[in-house]
Amino acid sequence: MAGTSVFAELVDEAPPVFKFYSAGEWKKSTSGKLVSIINPTTRKTQYKVQACTQEEVNKIIEAAKTAQKSWAKTPLWKRAELLHKAAAILKEHRAPIAECLVKEIAKPAKDAVTEVVRSGDLVSYCAEEGVRILGEGKFLVSDSFPGNERTKYCLTSKIPLGVVLAIPPFNYPVNLAVSKIAPALIAGNSIVLKPPTQGAVAALHMVHCFHLAGFPKGLISCVTGKGSEIGDFLTMHPGVSCISFTGGDTGIAISKKAGMIPLQMELGGKDACIILEDGDLDLAAANIIKGGFSYSGQRCTAVKVILIMESVADTLVEKVKAKVAKLTVGPPEDDCDITPVVTESSANFIEGLVMDAKQKGATFCQEYKREGNLIWPLLLDNVRPDMRIAWEEPFGPVLPVLRINSIEEAIHHSNASNFGLQGCIFTRDINKAILISDAMETGTVQINSAPARGPDHFPFQGLKDSGIGSQGITNSINMMTKIKSTVINLPTPSYAMG
Repeated sequence: MAGTSVFAELVDEAPPVFKFYSAGEWKKSTSGKLVSIINPTTRKTQYKVQACTQEEVNKIIEAAKTAQKSWAKTPLWKRAELLHKAAAILKEHRAPIAECLVKEIAKPAKDAVTEVVRSGDLVSYCAEEGVRILGEGKFLVSDSFPGNERTKYCLTSKIPLGVVLAIPPFNYPVNLAVSKIAPALIAGNSIVLKPPTQGAVAALHMVHCFHLAGFPKGLISCVTGKGSEIGDFLTMHPGVSCISFTGGDTGIAISKKAGMIPLQMELGGKDACIILEDGDLDLAAANIIKGGFSYSGQRCTAVKVILIMESVADTLVEKVKAKVAKLTVGPPEDDCDITPVVTESSANFIEGLVMDAKQKGATFCQEYKREGNLIWPLLLDNVRPDMRIAWEEPFGPVLPVLRINSIEEAIHHSNASNFGLQGCIFTRDINKAILISDAMETGTVQINSAPARGPDHFPFQGLKDSGIGSQGITNSINMMTKIKSTVINLPTPSYAMG
Protein backbone atom coordinates (compact mmCIF):
# COMPACT_ATOMS: atom_id res chain seq x y z
CA MET A 1 0.00 0.00 0.00
CA ALA A 2 2.06 2.91 1.30
CA GLY A 3 5.37 1.64 -0.07
CA THR A 4 4.37 1.92 -3.71
CA SER A 5 2.65 5.27 -3.52
CA VAL A 6 3.14 8.93 -2.72
CA PHE A 7 3.32 7.79 0.93
CA ALA A 8 6.52 5.74 0.41
CA GLU A 9 8.74 8.02 2.53
CA LEU A 10 6.58 7.43 5.61
CA VAL A 11 7.30 3.75 5.83
CA ASP A 12 10.10 1.24 6.27
CA GLU A 13 10.30 -2.50 5.60
CA ALA A 14 7.48 -5.03 6.05
CA PRO A 15 5.67 -5.40 8.37
CA PRO A 16 5.10 -1.69 7.82
CA VAL A 17 6.99 0.49 10.32
CA PHE A 18 5.98 4.15 10.09
CA LYS A 19 8.13 7.18 10.83
CA PHE A 20 7.11 10.28 12.77
CA TYR A 21 7.00 13.80 11.29
CA SER A 22 9.27 16.54 12.58
CA ALA A 23 10.73 19.72 11.00
CA GLY A 24 9.24 18.80 7.61
CA GLU A 25 10.89 15.36 7.53
CA TRP A 26 9.93 11.74 8.19
CA LYS A 27 12.18 10.31 10.90
CA LYS A 28 12.88 7.24 12.98
CA SER A 29 13.00 7.74 16.74
CA THR A 30 16.35 7.58 18.50
CA SER A 31 14.64 5.39 21.12
CA GLY A 32 14.83 2.44 18.76
CA LYS A 33 11.47 1.37 20.19
CA LEU A 34 8.22 0.80 18.34
CA VAL A 35 4.54 0.71 19.27
CA SER A 36 2.42 -2.05 17.71
CA ILE A 37 -1.00 -1.33 16.22
CA ILE A 38 -3.29 -4.33 16.43
CA ASN A 39 -5.87 -4.94 13.69
CA PRO A 40 -9.17 -5.28 15.62
CA THR A 41 -10.50 -7.85 13.12
CA THR A 42 -7.51 -10.22 12.90
CA ARG A 43 -6.18 -9.30 16.39
CA LYS A 44 -2.68 -9.42 14.89
CA THR A 45 -0.11 -6.65 14.54
CA GLN A 46 -0.95 -4.60 11.44
CA TYR A 47 1.52 -1.71 11.68
CA LYS A 48 4.21 -0.32 13.93
CA VAL A 49 4.93 3.34 14.75
CA GLN A 50 7.83 5.09 16.43
CA ALA A 51 7.96 5.43 20.21
CA CYS A 52 9.26 8.99 20.40
CA THR A 53 11.35 10.32 23.28
CA GLN A 54 10.87 13.40 25.45
CA GLU A 55 13.94 14.92 23.81
CA GLU A 56 12.30 14.53 20.39
CA VAL A 57 9.17 16.22 21.78
CA ASN A 58 11.34 19.12 23.00
CA LYS A 59 12.85 19.54 19.53
CA ILE A 60 9.43 19.41 17.87
CA ILE A 61 8.00 22.10 20.18
CA GLU A 62 11.05 24.36 19.73
CA ALA A 63 10.73 24.05 15.94
CA ALA A 64 6.99 24.71 16.21
CA LYS A 65 7.59 27.91 18.22
CA THR A 66 10.09 29.19 15.64
CA ALA A 67 7.92 28.29 12.63
CA GLN A 68 4.85 29.87 14.22
CA LYS A 69 6.48 33.30 14.49
CA SER A 70 6.91 33.64 10.73
CA TRP A 71 3.63 31.83 9.95
CA ALA A 72 1.75 34.45 12.00
CA LYS A 73 3.15 37.09 9.61
CA THR A 74 2.05 35.13 6.52
CA PRO A 75 -0.88 36.85 4.80
CA LEU A 76 -4.24 35.30 5.59
CA TRP A 77 -5.00 34.56 1.94
CA LYS A 78 -1.73 32.59 1.64
CA ARG A 79 -2.58 30.50 4.70
CA ALA A 80 -6.01 29.80 3.17
CA GLU A 81 -4.45 28.89 -0.18
CA LEU A 82 -2.26 26.22 1.42
CA LEU A 83 -5.21 24.80 3.36
CA HIS A 84 -7.23 24.50 0.13
CA LYS A 85 -4.28 22.71 -1.45
CA ALA A 86 -4.02 20.27 1.50
CA ALA A 87 -7.78 19.61 1.31
CA ALA A 88 -7.54 18.69 -2.39
CA ILE A 89 -4.57 16.36 -1.79
CA LEU A 90 -6.38 14.71 1.14
CA LYS A 91 -9.44 13.97 -0.98
CA GLU A 92 -7.29 12.79 -3.89
CA HIS A 93 -5.62 10.20 -1.63
CA ARG A 94 -8.75 9.09 0.18
CA ALA A 95 -8.38 5.42 -0.82
CA PRO A 96 -5.05 4.60 0.91
CA ILE A 97 -6.04 6.63 4.00
CA ALA A 98 -9.41 4.86 4.18
CA GLU A 99 -7.59 1.53 3.91
CA CYS A 100 -5.63 2.40 7.06
CA LEU A 101 -8.89 3.22 8.89
CA VAL A 102 -10.33 -0.16 7.91
CA LYS A 103 -7.27 -2.03 9.20
CA GLU A 104 -6.52 0.04 12.31
CA ILE A 105 -9.94 0.78 13.75
CA ALA A 106 -12.21 -1.65 11.81
CA LYS A 107 -14.22 1.19 10.30
CA PRO A 108 -16.49 -0.09 7.48
CA ALA A 109 -14.85 0.70 4.12
CA LYS A 110 -17.52 3.11 2.83
CA ASP A 111 -17.55 5.03 6.16
CA ALA A 112 -13.75 5.24 6.07
CA VAL A 113 -13.83 6.92 2.64
CA THR A 114 -16.58 9.27 3.84
CA GLU A 115 -14.44 10.30 6.83
CA VAL A 116 -11.53 11.32 4.60
CA VAL A 117 -13.71 13.25 2.13
CA ARG A 118 -15.52 15.00 4.99
CA SER A 119 -12.14 15.93 6.42
CA GLY A 120 -11.08 17.55 3.15
CA ASP A 121 -14.34 19.50 3.06
CA LEU A 122 -13.76 20.63 6.66
CA VAL A 123 -10.28 21.96 5.80
CA SER A 124 -11.63 23.93 2.82
CA TYR A 125 -14.56 25.38 4.77
CA CYS A 126 -12.16 26.31 7.56
CA ALA A 127 -9.94 28.23 5.14
CA GLU A 128 -12.93 30.24 3.90
CA GLU A 129 -14.39 30.85 7.36
CA GLY A 130 -10.97 31.86 8.71
CA VAL A 131 -10.56 34.51 6.01
CA ARG A 132 -13.99 35.91 6.95
CA ILE A 133 -13.54 35.88 10.74
CA LEU A 134 -9.90 36.91 10.96
CA GLY A 135 -10.20 39.54 8.23
CA GLU A 136 -12.34 41.64 10.55
CA GLY A 137 -11.29 43.72 13.55
CA LYS A 138 -13.18 46.06 15.84
CA PHE A 139 -12.97 49.81 16.31
CA LEU A 140 -14.12 51.37 19.60
CA VAL A 141 -14.26 55.01 20.69
CA SER A 142 -13.90 56.16 24.28
CA ASP A 143 -16.76 58.64 24.60
CA SER A 144 -19.36 55.88 24.55
CA PHE A 145 -18.51 55.27 28.23
CA PRO A 146 -19.67 57.88 30.80
CA GLY A 147 -17.13 60.51 31.83
CA ASN A 148 -14.92 60.11 28.75
CA GLU A 149 -14.18 62.42 25.84
CA ARG A 150 -13.42 61.11 22.36
CA THR A 151 -9.69 61.01 23.11
CA LYS A 152 -9.00 57.29 22.73
CA TYR A 153 -9.47 54.97 19.77
CA CYS A 154 -9.22 51.21 20.38
CA LEU A 155 -8.41 48.76 17.57
CA THR A 156 -8.93 45.08 18.37
CA SER A 157 -7.92 42.09 16.28
CA LYS A 158 -7.55 38.34 16.72
CA ILE A 159 -4.00 37.04 16.98
CA PRO A 160 -2.72 33.43 17.26
CA LEU A 161 -2.05 31.69 20.57
CA GLY A 162 1.21 29.98 19.55
CA VAL A 163 1.69 26.19 19.59
CA VAL A 164 -1.54 24.14 19.60
CA LEU A 165 -1.39 20.54 20.83
CA ALA A 166 -4.03 18.40 19.10
CA ILE A 167 -5.02 15.01 20.52
CA PRO A 168 -7.76 13.24 18.51
CA PRO A 169 -9.45 9.91 19.44
CA PHE A 170 -9.30 6.51 17.73
CA ASN A 171 -12.83 6.59 16.31
CA TYR A 172 -12.30 9.56 13.94
CA PRO A 173 -8.50 9.89 13.85
CA VAL A 174 -8.49 11.85 10.58
CA ASN A 175 -11.64 13.96 10.88
CA LEU A 176 -11.12 14.93 14.52
CA ALA A 177 -7.47 15.69 13.82
CA VAL A 178 -8.20 18.10 10.95
CA SER A 179 -10.99 19.71 13.00
CA LYS A 180 -8.17 20.89 15.29
CA ILE A 181 -5.36 21.33 12.74
CA ALA A 182 -7.19 23.49 10.18
CA PRO A 183 -8.55 26.13 12.65
CA ALA A 184 -5.15 26.30 14.35
CA LEU A 185 -3.30 26.87 11.06
CA ILE A 186 -5.66 29.43 9.52
CA ALA A 187 -5.48 31.39 12.79
CA GLY A 188 -1.68 31.57 12.53
CA ASN A 189 -0.72 28.89 15.06
CA SER A 190 1.64 25.96 14.65
CA ILE A 191 0.38 22.46 15.43
CA VAL A 192 1.75 19.40 17.22
CA LEU A 193 -0.42 16.33 16.61
CA LYS A 194 -0.36 13.38 19.01
CA PRO A 195 -2.58 10.78 17.30
CA PRO A 196 -4.16 7.83 19.13
CA THR A 197 -2.31 4.52 18.83
CA GLN A 198 -5.22 2.90 16.93
CA GLY A 199 -5.55 5.37 14.06
CA ALA A 200 -1.98 6.68 14.17
CA VAL A 201 -1.09 5.45 10.67
CA ALA A 202 -4.18 7.04 9.09
CA ALA A 203 -3.25 10.27 10.90
CA LEU A 204 0.35 10.08 9.61
CA HIS A 205 -0.98 9.69 6.06
CA MET A 206 -3.22 12.72 6.58
CA VAL A 207 -0.26 14.77 7.86
CA HIS A 208 1.67 13.79 4.73
CA CYS A 209 -1.06 15.46 2.65
CA PHE A 210 -0.33 18.71 4.51
CA HIS A 211 3.39 18.09 3.92
CA LEU A 212 2.77 17.70 0.18
CA ALA A 213 0.77 20.96 0.17
CA GLY A 214 3.99 22.79 1.07
CA PHE A 215 3.47 24.18 4.56
CA PRO A 216 6.63 25.65 6.16
CA LYS A 217 8.94 23.18 7.92
CA GLY A 218 8.32 22.80 11.65
CA LEU A 219 4.83 24.30 11.46
CA ILE A 220 3.13 20.89 11.57
CA SER A 221 4.51 17.91 13.50
CA CYS A 222 3.16 14.48 14.30
CA VAL A 223 4.62 12.67 17.30
CA THR A 224 3.75 9.03 18.01
CA GLY A 225 4.50 7.03 21.11
CA LYS A 226 3.30 5.72 24.42
CA GLY A 227 1.12 7.96 26.55
CA SER A 228 3.05 6.80 29.62
CA GLU A 229 6.32 8.14 28.13
CA ILE A 230 5.26 11.35 26.38
CA GLY A 231 1.61 11.97 27.31
CA ASP A 232 2.04 14.11 30.44
CA PHE A 233 5.27 15.52 29.04
CA LEU A 234 3.37 16.91 26.06
CA THR A 235 0.28 18.18 27.87
CA MET A 236 2.32 19.89 30.61
CA HIS A 237 5.00 21.26 28.27
CA PRO A 238 5.63 24.99 28.84
CA GLY A 239 5.92 25.51 25.06
CA VAL A 240 2.29 24.47 24.45
CA SER A 241 -0.16 27.39 24.26
CA CYS A 242 -3.46 25.52 23.80
CA ILE A 243 -4.71 21.92 24.01
CA SER A 244 -7.54 20.57 21.88
CA PHE A 245 -8.44 17.07 23.02
CA THR A 246 -11.17 14.61 22.05
CA GLY A 247 -11.45 11.35 23.96
CA GLY A 248 -12.44 9.90 27.31
CA ASP A 249 -11.51 10.22 30.97
CA THR A 250 -7.90 11.17 30.14
CA GLY A 251 -9.22 14.64 29.29
CA ILE A 252 -10.22 15.29 32.89
CA ALA A 253 -6.70 14.40 34.05
CA ILE A 254 -5.20 16.67 31.35
CA SER A 255 -7.40 19.59 32.41
CA LYS A 256 -6.12 19.27 35.99
CA LYS A 257 -2.46 19.17 34.94
CA ALA A 258 -2.37 21.73 32.12
CA GLY A 259 -1.27 25.27 32.92
CA MET A 260 -3.12 28.54 32.31
CA ILE A 261 -3.81 27.87 28.66
CA PRO A 262 -7.07 27.58 26.68
CA LEU A 263 -8.49 24.04 26.71
CA GLN A 264 -10.95 22.61 24.23
CA MET A 265 -12.17 19.20 25.36
CA GLU A 266 -14.85 16.87 24.10
CA LEU A 267 -15.07 13.81 26.31
CA GLY A 268 -17.62 11.03 26.70
CA GLY A 269 -21.39 11.03 26.51
CA LYS A 270 -24.43 9.05 27.62
CA ASP A 271 -26.72 10.59 25.03
CA ALA A 272 -30.35 10.02 25.93
CA CYS A 273 -33.07 9.45 23.33
CA ILE A 274 -36.41 10.55 24.82
CA ILE A 275 -39.50 9.29 22.98
CA LEU A 276 -42.89 10.75 23.90
CA GLU A 277 -46.28 9.13 23.28
CA ASP A 278 -46.97 11.38 20.30
CA GLY A 279 -43.58 10.72 18.69
CA ASP A 280 -43.22 9.19 15.22
CA LEU A 281 -42.18 5.68 16.28
CA ASP A 282 -40.97 4.64 12.80
CA LEU A 283 -38.77 7.73 12.62
CA ALA A 284 -37.54 7.10 16.17
CA ALA A 285 -36.72 3.44 15.43
CA ALA A 286 -34.76 4.35 12.27
CA ASN A 287 -32.78 6.97 14.19
CA ILE A 288 -32.12 4.63 17.11
CA ILE A 289 -30.53 2.19 14.65
CA LYS A 290 -28.51 4.95 12.97
CA GLY A 291 -27.67 6.67 16.24
CA GLY A 292 -27.05 3.61 18.38
CA PHE A 293 -25.34 1.18 16.02
CA SER A 294 -23.40 3.23 13.41
CA TYR A 295 -19.70 2.29 13.66
CA SER A 296 -20.75 -0.31 16.26
CA GLY A 297 -21.78 2.42 18.71
CA GLN A 298 -18.21 3.69 19.04
CA ARG A 299 -19.16 7.36 18.81
CA CYS A 300 -19.33 10.03 21.51
CA THR A 301 -22.63 11.18 20.00
CA ALA A 302 -24.16 7.70 19.69
CA VAL A 303 -27.57 7.11 21.26
CA LYS A 304 -26.54 5.48 24.57
CA VAL A 305 -29.84 5.15 26.40
CA ILE A 306 -33.49 5.06 25.22
CA LEU A 307 -36.02 6.68 27.57
CA ILE A 308 -39.43 5.63 26.24
CA MET A 309 -42.93 6.24 27.57
CA GLU A 310 -44.35 2.95 28.90
CA SER A 311 -47.53 3.22 26.81
CA VAL A 312 -45.60 3.05 23.49
CA ALA A 313 -42.57 1.04 24.67
CA ASP A 314 -43.69 -2.39 23.43
CA THR A 315 -44.43 -1.02 19.95
CA LEU A 316 -41.11 0.81 19.69
CA VAL A 317 -39.05 -2.13 20.99
CA GLU A 318 -40.62 -4.42 18.36
CA LYS A 319 -39.82 -1.91 15.59
CA VAL A 320 -36.19 -1.58 16.75
CA LYS A 321 -35.81 -5.38 17.11
CA ALA A 322 -36.96 -5.88 13.50
CA LYS A 323 -34.33 -3.39 12.30
CA VAL A 324 -31.55 -4.86 14.48
CA ALA A 325 -32.21 -8.26 12.87
CA LYS A 326 -31.33 -6.75 9.47
CA LEU A 327 -27.93 -5.36 10.54
CA THR A 328 -25.01 -7.16 8.94
CA VAL A 329 -22.22 -8.32 11.23
CA GLY A 330 -18.64 -9.05 10.15
CA PRO A 331 -15.37 -7.58 8.87
CA PRO A 332 -15.08 -3.90 7.89
CA GLU A 333 -13.70 -4.85 4.47
CA ASP A 334 -17.17 -6.25 3.64
CA ASP A 335 -18.85 -2.96 4.64
CA CYS A 336 -20.76 -4.70 7.43
CA ASP A 337 -22.93 -2.54 9.68
CA ILE A 338 -21.43 -4.01 12.86
CA THR A 339 -17.65 -4.53 12.86
CA PRO A 340 -15.22 -5.52 15.64
CA VAL A 341 -14.77 -2.99 18.45
CA VAL A 342 -11.36 -1.38 18.59
CA THR A 343 -9.58 -3.47 21.26
CA GLU A 344 -10.02 -6.63 23.29
CA SER A 345 -10.18 -4.57 26.48
CA SER A 346 -13.08 -2.55 24.99
CA ALA A 347 -14.91 -5.79 24.17
CA ASN A 348 -14.30 -7.08 27.70
CA PHE A 349 -15.65 -3.85 29.21
CA ILE A 350 -18.81 -4.03 27.08
CA GLU A 351 -19.28 -7.68 28.09
CA GLY A 352 -18.98 -6.66 31.75
CA LEU A 353 -21.86 -4.19 31.32
CA VAL A 354 -23.97 -6.84 29.54
CA MET A 355 -23.36 -9.48 32.24
CA ASP A 356 -24.24 -6.98 34.99
CA ALA A 357 -27.54 -6.22 33.21
CA LYS A 358 -28.24 -9.96 32.79
CA GLN A 359 -27.59 -10.67 36.46
CA LYS A 360 -29.96 -7.85 37.46
CA GLY A 361 -32.80 -9.00 35.22
CA ALA A 362 -32.72 -6.97 31.99
CA THR A 363 -34.67 -8.44 29.06
CA PHE A 364 -32.36 -9.52 26.21
CA CYS A 365 -34.06 -8.78 22.88
CA GLN A 366 -31.35 -10.78 21.08
CA GLU A 367 -28.98 -13.49 22.22
CA TYR A 368 -25.66 -12.05 23.44
CA LYS A 369 -22.97 -13.18 21.02
CA ARG A 370 -19.26 -12.37 20.84
CA GLU A 371 -16.34 -13.66 18.77
CA GLY A 372 -13.04 -12.01 19.62
CA ASN A 373 -13.58 -8.25 19.35
CA LEU A 374 -16.81 -8.71 17.38
CA ILE A 375 -19.95 -8.20 19.45
CA TRP A 376 -23.37 -8.72 17.83
CA PRO A 377 -25.86 -5.85 18.20
CA LEU A 378 -27.90 -6.10 21.38
CA LEU A 379 -30.99 -4.28 22.63
CA LEU A 380 -31.60 -4.56 26.37
CA ASP A 381 -35.19 -3.87 27.48
CA ASN A 382 -36.52 -3.23 30.99
CA VAL A 383 -33.20 -1.79 32.13
CA ARG A 384 -33.38 -0.23 35.60
CA PRO A 385 -31.32 2.56 37.16
CA ASP A 386 -29.43 0.08 39.37
CA MET A 387 -27.77 -1.46 36.29
CA ARG A 388 -24.38 -0.15 35.16
CA ILE A 389 -25.50 0.04 31.51
CA ALA A 390 -28.06 2.71 32.53
CA TRP A 391 -25.20 5.14 33.34
CA GLU A 392 -21.90 3.92 31.92
CA GLU A 393 -20.84 4.48 28.32
CA PRO A 394 -20.36 1.10 26.58
CA PHE A 395 -18.82 2.48 23.36
CA GLY A 396 -20.15 -0.61 21.62
CA PRO A 397 -23.27 -2.02 19.89
CA VAL A 398 -25.28 -2.47 23.09
CA LEU A 399 -28.28 -0.24 23.77
CA PRO A 400 -30.41 -0.08 26.96
CA VAL A 401 -34.14 0.75 27.05
CA LEU A 402 -35.54 2.38 30.21
CA ARG A 403 -39.32 2.60 30.38
CA ILE A 404 -40.62 5.84 31.90
CA ASN A 405 -44.00 7.19 32.96
CA SER A 406 -43.54 10.94 32.65
CA ILE A 407 -41.56 13.67 30.93
CA GLU A 408 -40.18 14.67 34.35
CA GLU A 409 -38.79 11.16 34.83
CA ALA A 410 -37.06 11.31 31.43
CA ILE A 411 -35.48 14.70 32.19
CA HIS A 412 -34.44 13.53 35.66
CA HIS A 413 -32.67 10.41 34.32
CA SER A 414 -30.96 12.36 31.54
CA ASN A 415 -29.74 15.06 33.96
CA ALA A 416 -28.66 12.60 36.68
CA SER A 417 -25.85 11.44 34.37
CA ASN A 418 -22.37 12.86 34.92
CA PHE A 419 -22.27 13.35 31.13
CA GLY A 420 -23.98 16.08 29.12
CA LEU A 421 -22.91 15.90 25.49
CA GLN A 422 -26.04 15.50 23.35
CA GLY A 423 -29.56 14.18 23.60
CA CYS A 424 -32.58 13.80 21.34
CA ILE A 425 -36.36 14.05 21.63
CA PHE A 426 -39.04 12.48 19.42
CA THR A 427 -42.37 14.29 19.58
CA ARG A 428 -44.76 16.05 17.23
CA ASP A 429 -45.31 18.82 19.80
CA ILE A 430 -42.71 21.54 19.21
CA ASN A 431 -43.62 23.30 22.46
CA LYS A 432 -42.87 20.20 24.51
CA ALA A 433 -39.68 19.63 22.52
CA ILE A 434 -38.35 23.12 23.29
CA LEU A 435 -39.32 22.92 26.99
CA ILE A 436 -37.60 19.53 27.37
CA SER A 437 -34.56 20.77 25.45
CA ASP A 438 -34.28 23.76 27.78
CA ALA A 439 -34.46 21.44 30.81
CA MET A 440 -31.83 18.97 29.56
CA GLU A 441 -28.29 19.58 30.83
CA THR A 442 -26.60 18.78 27.54
CA GLY A 443 -24.57 20.77 25.03
CA THR A 444 -26.87 19.96 22.09
CA VAL A 445 -30.39 18.57 21.81
CA GLN A 446 -31.62 17.16 18.50
CA ILE A 447 -35.36 17.25 17.84
CA ASN A 448 -36.68 14.30 15.79
CA SER A 449 -33.22 13.07 14.80
CA ALA A 450 -30.37 11.08 16.33
CA PRO A 451 -27.49 12.95 18.00
CA ALA A 452 -24.69 13.92 15.60
CA ARG A 453 -21.60 16.08 15.63
CA GLY A 454 -22.05 17.66 12.23
CA PRO A 455 -22.42 19.61 10.08
CA ASP A 456 -18.91 20.58 11.12
CA HIS A 457 -19.60 24.32 11.31
CA PHE A 458 -22.38 23.89 13.90
CA PRO A 459 -21.37 24.63 17.51
CA PHE A 460 -20.52 21.39 19.33
CA GLN A 461 -19.97 21.28 23.07
CA GLY A 462 -20.53 19.23 26.21
CA LEU A 463 -21.47 20.06 29.77
CA LYS A 464 -20.29 18.42 33.01
CA ASP A 465 -17.89 15.49 32.34
CA SER A 466 -18.53 15.76 28.59
CA GLY A 467 -16.07 18.59 28.17
CA ILE A 468 -15.22 22.27 28.21
CA GLY A 469 -15.14 24.83 25.43
CA SER A 470 -17.10 24.74 22.21
CA GLN A 471 -16.07 23.24 18.88
CA GLY A 472 -17.34 23.57 15.34
CA ILE A 473 -15.20 25.36 12.74
CA THR A 474 -16.14 28.93 13.68
CA ASN A 475 -15.89 28.37 17.43
CA SER A 476 -12.56 26.56 17.08
CA ILE A 477 -11.01 29.40 15.07
CA ASN A 478 -12.15 31.92 17.69
CA MET A 479 -10.93 29.73 20.53
CA MET A 480 -7.48 29.34 18.97
CA THR A 481 -6.94 33.11 18.90
CA LYS A 482 -6.71 35.82 21.55
CA ILE A 483 -7.82 39.42 21.40
CA LYS A 484 -5.14 42.05 20.93
CA SER A 485 -6.08 45.68 21.65
CA THR A 486 -4.13 48.70 20.48
CA VAL A 487 -5.27 52.02 21.98
CA ILE A 488 -4.46 55.30 20.21
CA ASN A 489 -4.43 58.24 22.66
CA LEU A 490 -5.17 61.62 21.10
CA PRO A 491 -3.87 64.91 22.49
CA THR A 492 -6.35 66.59 24.84
CA PRO A 493 -8.47 69.01 22.82
CA SER A 494 -7.53 72.66 23.39
CA TYR A 495 -10.98 73.52 24.65
CA ALA A 496 -10.50 71.03 27.49
CA MET A 497 -7.24 72.66 28.58
CA GLY A 498 -8.74 75.90 29.87
